[in-house]
Amino acid sequence: MTSAQPEEASGTVSGEALTLPSFVAGSGALDRLVDTARDYAKASTAENTNRAYAADWKHFTRWCRMKGVEPLPASPEMIGLYLADLASSPPALSVSTIERRLSGLAWNYAQRGITLDRKERHIASVLAGIKRRHGRPPVQKEAILPEDILAMVATLPHDLRGLRDRAMLLLGYAGGLRRSEIVSLDCGKDDTPDSGGWVEILEKGALLTLNAKTGWREVEIGRGSSDQTCPVHALTQWLHFAKIDFGPVFVSSSRDGTRALDRRLSDKHVARLIKRTVRAAGLRSELPEKERLALFSGHSLRAGLASSAEVDERYVQKQLGHASAEMTRRYQRRRDRFRVNLTKAAGL
Repeated sequence: MTSAQPEEASGTVSGEALTLPSFVAGSGALDRLVDTARDYAKASTAENTNRAYAADWKHFTRWCRMKGVEPLPASPEMIGLYLADLASSPPALSVSTIERRLSGLAWNYAQRGITLDRKERHIASVLAGIKRRHGRPPVQKEAILPEDILAMVATLPHDLRGLRDRAMLLLGYAGGLRRSEIVSLDCGKDDTPDSGGWVEILEKGALLTLNAKTGWREVEIGRGSSDQTCPVHALTQWLHFAKIDFGPVFVSSSRDGTRALDRRLSDKHVARLIKRTVRAAGLRSELPEKERLALFSGHSLRAGLASSAEVDERYVQKQLGHASAEMTRRYQRRRDRFRVNLTKAAGL
């Protein structure tokens, strides 16, 4: 095996990944295009994904150093041993995490011009054995139901931060939004370079245009039955009192909580907000606190909408941005599973 260059094993792709061909004479204009192309290449995957893949590569290269081997070039036999170690050495990783690690390695190798064939027998057979021995049904987060979300927002104060957090929870719930989609919203189109979409407030509701995980989609959020529970009213109240008409919708506030700043919140704020209000509302209080807080996450908002909306499943699928009805059903924690009885339909 050949030795890896320091920058290649550090967890970031070498800057030479995108360069001019050797037979092309460089110029200022072409060099600037190289920089632009690198920026586009970096934007080909989400920022969170980039961080995860960088961590995957860092972990793998550290493992290689500890075993006295080199990470480059790609060795299917060595990667098979790496996967086996992930599954068998404490703390053993879940099958889904191991698959994610493998995806991270494949992506990192691809950035270095190396193809990692996941179907190669040394990789595929080990992964199949791990799935067979250690595979478990996915652990699903608890759905936040209508009575839960009302109890959660009722715990929030009526100051500027409370207005913001109330709007985030209600908008995320009614829109079935991912936490990254909530915080990436701008007031208008092309307001900021890091925008993940924008919001239009109309007479009958709010229209969100999202550049989401599965591509561009529109999410319609109608007005609620009362101002106290209406996500559109909560959003307009926040924007009005925070004096926001341009740029990120959900931003941090000053230390004294009286002014909205121009710094966009991270998606971690949504996760912390959900756990904080779950605790304050006393949801699942029969469980130890650590256990009950672990039940809820940003996905609880999406699962709550999917489980509670009494409409045709196709509308829920569209709202969540799922490519298939089967994916939507994974989010439904309560539904009439035998509404369609194929046994009787088949004449039995």
